[in-house]
Amino acid sequence: MGFLAFLILGLIAGAIAKAILPGRQGGGILITLVLGVVGALLGGFIGSALFGVGINEFFSLSTWLLAIGGAIIVLLVYGMIAKRSAR
Repeated sequence: MGFLAFLILGLIAGAIAKAILPGRQGGGILITLVLGVVGALLGGFIGSALFGVGINEFFSLSTWLLAIGGAIIVLLVYGMIAKRSAR
């Protein structure tokens, strides 16, 4: 998958993860992009380590599920860190 496609995947996965998680998460489009790309990387790593499936093709269902799952994990961790630093 190309770099631009990976950025688009990360942006969309981050936006979907923000829509799935309850509550208000801070950050704008740039934070969504960064968290989505990091989440896609994490999802690809977890998917290849546990299931032998990585992020290979843009239009593959497994790619999207791994990217969104990774973005949810990263968004949860980001929310815990942001909440802790606000205290």
